[in-house]
Amino acid sequence: MKKMILAALVALSLSGCGIYSFSGTSIQPDVNTITIENFEYRAMKVNPTLSNNLSEAMRTRFRQMTRLEQVDMDGDLEITGAITGYDISATAVTADEVAAQNRLTVTVSVTFVNRKHEEDNFESKNFSAYADYDSTNSLDAVESSLCEEIIDKLIEDIFNATVAQW
Repeated sequence: MKKMILAALVALSLSGCGIYSFSGTSIQPDVNTITIENFEYRAMKVNPTLSNNLSEAMRTRFRQMTRLEQVDMDGDLEITGAITGYDISATAVTADEVAAQNRLTVTVSVTFVNRKHEEDNFESKNFSAYADYDSTNSLDAVESSLCEEIIDKLIEDIFNATVAQW
C-alpha cells in the first residue's frame, strides 16, 4: 500500500512539472501553442487524399497527446512538411521472377520550428514508412488500409522527433 502511494506521488510530481508527461512528451512549460500546416503533396505518383489525411492525423495526435493549443499561425511550435515520395516496389520475388509481394513507401520531408527553444529546430528532415501487400491484390484494393498504416507510423516518428525528442 505504501509503495502504491509513493508511486502515485512520484507520478503526480513528474506530471506537474510541465516538462515530462505520461504521453512521453518533453514540452517546456513556456511552450503553449502549435501550428501544423497542411502537408504539401510533391510526389510523382498521386494519391489525392494522402496529404489531407496525414495533416489531420498529425493534428489529432497533438490534440490527444499534448496540452498545446492549436493555432492557425505563429504557434510557439510549427510543423510544416511535404510528401515527397509515394513509391511501389517489389519486395519478394518468386522462382519465376514474378513479384510475390509489393511495398508501398511514403516519404515525408518535415521542418520543425520551436520559437521558444531554437536548439530543437530541424529543417527538411525525412521520414519514411512502408507497408507490404500481396501482389495478387491490386494497389487500388488495398491502398486505403496501407495508407492508414503508413500514416500511423509516420505520425509516431514525427511526433517523437518533435516533442518527445527521441
